[in-house]
Amino acid sequence: MKKSILLISLAVLPLFGYSQNVLPDWALGGFVRPEKANPIITPNPSNQFDCPMQDKKIGWEESDVFNPAATVKDGKIYVLYRAEDNSATGIGKRTSRIGLAESEDGIHMKRRKTPVMYPDKDNMKEYEWEGGCEDPRVTMTEDGLYVMAYTSWNRKVARLCIATSHDLVKWEKHGPAFAKAYNGRFKDIFCKSGSMVTEIKNGKQVLTKIDGKYFMYWGEHAVYAATSDDLVNWTPILDEKNELATVIKPRPQYFDSALTECGPPAILTDKGIVLLYNGKNQTNDSKRDKRFTAGAYCAGQLLTDPKEPMKVLQRLDVPFFRPMASFEKSGQYVDGTVFIEGLVFFKNKWYLYYGCADSQVSVAIYDPAKKTPGDQIPN
Repeated sequence: MKKSILLISLAVLPLFGYSQNVLPDWALGGFVRPEKANPIITPNPSNQFDCPMQDKKIGWEESDVFNPAATVKDGKIYVLYRAEDNSATGIGKRTSRIGLAESEDGIHMKRRKTPVMYPDKDNMKEYEWEGGCEDPRVTMTEDGLYVMAYTSWNRKVARLCIATSHDLVKWEKHGPAFAKAYNGRFKDIFCKSGSMVTEIKNGKQVLTKIDGKYFMYWGEHAVYAATSDDLVNWTPILDEKNELATVIKPRPQYFDSALTECGPPAILTDKGIVLLYNGKNQTNDSKRDKRFTAGAYCAGQLLTDPKEPMKVLQRLDVPFFRPMASFEKSGQYVDGTVFIEGLVFFKNKWYLYYGCADSQVSVAIYDPAKKTPGDQIPN
């Protein structure tokens, strides 16, 4: 009886203006939002912090919390999320810091009262004051070193930076990822969003090497790539014209027509390297995908060749995940956002953590044993 009801429901989807979103076998998903659980992290004005930049106590996560990274430690999921104070009004105008929450089930969170990454009176002052530390992605090595790629924002230039930690609380900042490459040629370019390649080993998601080097996809408008020997100093890959080599770029009339921004750490699978990314829809009617809200952020996936990681084998034409719930379409970013940055393999399931309209944090779960469709697609 239940099977019949499901088949009838799928059959009538087109009648109500939606189509089923069947994902190819190489893609992860679909990801299901746990019922009545989201959002899992919301702003908390009561948490105060002695800010070294302002030399006073502030409500460091008073206004908005969003764009989370995630990793696993000691049998728990840890979420590192971007939090904004109430120092100004408008996206990117407040100071961002990175908070930490832990969970035994991936849904119910216990939060630290103070941030673990923030603009301080340290060697990163010129890069982090007064915009702060934004949009982390976190991975780990087989021996337990956690590596964070985050954005430093001095309100002039956004830079992709690297930090490392053994406990997720105390972080060592190493500075801009591209500072040493090509005699500093790319040190001061606007760059962000680093997705390092990982794989599942003995049930754990850990960093892996491609052709003897660590590999990272990065970029906000287009997707580029870089390699590293030590996870701290990264060298961008260049093309035959000695310019940044492009992996993918926006496509007119698609959900990712305005930009393609790297999401959580990429995954090396038996099919290839799977990169989940954030696609922004154009606001121009002649260039956008009219099935989705103008300016909306949806999530896509692509597959690259593990022997030639710059070579794209497959790319989804429609998003596997898009703003649907009310809290994903209301907040700082009114056009709707499911901004994916955290992806962890935990108890044989994939947990995807994302920012909702630049205001809250939520989770969606994919069980590989129960392959399900992606989010429905408007006709």
